[in-house]
Amino acid sequence: MKYSREEVAQFIMEEDVKFIRLTFCDVFGKQKNISIMPDELLRAFTQGIAFDASAIEGFGDETHSDLLLHPDADTLMILPWRPEHGKVVRMFCSITYPDGRPFECDTRSILKNAIADAENAGLRFSFGSEQEFYLFKLDDNGERTNIPYDNAGYMDIAPDDKGENIRREICLTLEQMGIRPESSHHEEGPGQNEIDFRYSTPLIAADNAMTFQAIVKTVAGRNGLFADFTPKPIKDKPGNGFHINMSVQSLDENDNLYYMIAGVLNKISDMTAFLNPSEDSYERFGKSKAPGYISWSSENRSQLVRIPAAHGKYRRAELRSTDSTANPYLAFSLIIYASLYGIKNKLSLPPATDINLYKADKKTLSTFKRLPETLESACDIAAASEFIKEHIPYPVLNIYCHR
Repeated sequence: MKYSREEVAQFIMEEDVKFIRLTFCDVFGKQKNISIMPDELLRAFTQGIAFDASAIEGFGDETHSDLLLHPDADTLMILPWRPEHGKVVRMFCSITYPDGRPFECDTRSILKNAIADAENAGLRFSFGSEQEFYLFKLDDNGERTNIPYDNAGYMDIAPDDKGENIRREICLTLEQMGIRPESSHHEEGPGQNEIDFRYSTPLIAADNAMTFQAIVKTVAGRNGLFADFTPKPIKDKPGNGFHINMSVQSLDENDNLYYMIAGVLNKISDMTAFLNPSEDSYERFGKSKAPGYISWSSENRSQLVRIPAAHGKYRRAELRSTDSTANPYLAFSLIIYASLYGIKNKLSLPPATDINLYKADKKTLSTFKRLPETLESACDIAAASEFIKEHIPYPVLNIYCHR
């Protein structure tokens, strides 16, 4: 729902809102916030709210520590798990320097720029996310254990699937916040779950991905559990993926789906350090429905990119390598720019790969280019990439890859 500043002020007064959370994230997508009282709302909108950025990784040091948060009125949401009386709302923010210059490590603004560049090219992108997570039991002190919440398998039902009620509560909470989940089910791993989202514009989809993780962790905690989104919570079990469904619409009504996929395949190695930013990210590749090679196909889930069985407005491509440690603002930005590269240059796709790459022999696999196999190699490729240098500010690249 879109709000003006005046509507936000009226809403806060009429709905007995006592705390306003100004939310942002660091370069790795970890959420942060400052709470202000309603009396500070006008100042937040007109001047911004200052915060000390020196303790946030990548945001500066003590010599230049002041940055300003500017709330986006369109992102106003009530946090339904907070008290009914004295409500709490949240708004996502952009970040600037005190002199008004945009802060280059504000990844949400990087995505806004990518969206604007796409629209200038006559293109509009949509994204839908599928995020996987594990649920672990807590010990008597409320600390996470390594004991999964259940031992159910893929799409099992209750009573084997103990996560059913947790997913239900998560989906209902999302609906209360105006976010529409598409489906949910138990995943392959013990205690592993997945909830999928409908298509949205890139910025809304990224905001929703951030909100989703916060809701999952909150609901899990309320039920005496720990939600883990890391790429490989259990070494010998399936990892957590962040599958990204993507589509592109052209003002001239051209079908650019295959050019979009070609662009993503062409730039995937350059992007991988940002789509898979932890050492454990690379433990997923090549097993349990996580791709290890640069390939595409229709429907085949062993491929990096697949085209699911859907028609009309639901026709899309799915990128399967990303994991949930990725910052969705950076991930969607890079996918947009890679797609624009493919569309502008009318790149040709290689032949579709309609074999199971998880079971293919070494000779067959040797004909495919691998995704980077370590974070170090992914960073080496990113640091040498003109594509990354063009679209990712140097301070962000430096933080990710220590260059």
